[in-house]
Amino acid sequence: MYKNSFVHRLTKQLVDIMFYGGIVCCILVPFLVRWGSQYFGYEESVVLPFTIILFCSGIAAVYIMYNLKSMFKTLLGGNPFVWENVSCFRKLAVASFVIAILYIVKCFFWFTIATAIIVLVFVIAGLFCLTLKDVFKQAVHYKEENDYTV
Repeated sequence: MYKNSFVHRLTKQLVDIMFYGGIVCCILVPFLVRWGSQYFGYEESVVLPFTIILFCSGIAAVYIMYNLKSMFKTLLGGNPFVWENVSCFRKLAVASFVIAILYIVKCFFWFTIATAIIVLVFVIAGLFCLTLKDVFKQAVHYKEENDYTV
């Protein structure tokens, strides 16, 4: 019925690498921010807010990767149009909006154009995930209706 391609397996491996790499990065955030503040000569007053914002956005990013991993299981299993994926898209949207809000808060501490772009990208990603959630919800309804028709 459904054949897994090289691209599917490669993408799943990349998602796995990014998931576990994200966990390592979250663990290292306090040390990297401290080192970066000393190396670049930033004030001590920005270390704690940056650490909190980077750690929280890292947790949200790992949560996004976790949901992508669970969605890939259904895709590689040959049945992507399930209620679990609809729920995953909603969770992806919420996590994207959380990251956008965190970087809006960061703008109060230190505004950069890159921070504004991050906010814009994650707001768009959240809206995109909400749209895909609705598309998948409709597909699941059609699939269930088709499964009941004999």
